[in-house]
Amino acid sequence: MTAEQSRLARTDELIRSTVAESGLAHERHGEGKYFVTLPGSKKLQTNCWLVAGEHALVVEAFVCRRPDEAHERVYRFLLQRNAKLYGVCYTLDSVGDIYLVGRHDLDTISSGELDRILGQVLEAADGDFNTLLELGFAGSIQREWDWRVSRGESLANLRAFKHLVGPDS
Repeated sequence: MTAEQSRLARTDELIRSTVAESGLAHERHGEGKYFVTLPGSKKLQTNCWLVAGEHALVVEAFVCRRPDEAHERVYRFLLQRNAKLYGVCYTLDSVGDIYLVGRHDLDTISSGELDRILGQVLEAADGDFNTLLELGFAGSIQREWDWRVSRGESLANLRAFKHLVGPDS
């Protein structure tokens, strides 16, 4: 076994044991490739890829789709938030969808470090979710609220955004 194969096998076992001990739902997609589901409260779940390469562990989690509006305010929020994050940062894909990404040297990753990184992914994705929706989707939220009210539909999962639709709604 080469040094790279040994390092990948060690990282694979580290990922497997860390996510299993944390009780996280996960699927293994080959050596060193895991799809992990992080449970949340505002964003019900955050899907996160952990992919060990030859020298680095890549962490990638989808946060939300491209904002419909107020792009500058959304991007300013993301850039300011990046300064407070540990081990990951916000980025955009080619269509503008928002992700958290990180790259970590395989030789320095430990179970505790991986747990801390996954905790940061969850805290950021779940904690920032409603703010991102408020900033980038206020018009859509208003239209959805109005549509549900007109049809007598439940507003339960929109209650966090009541302040966006006015006091009389």
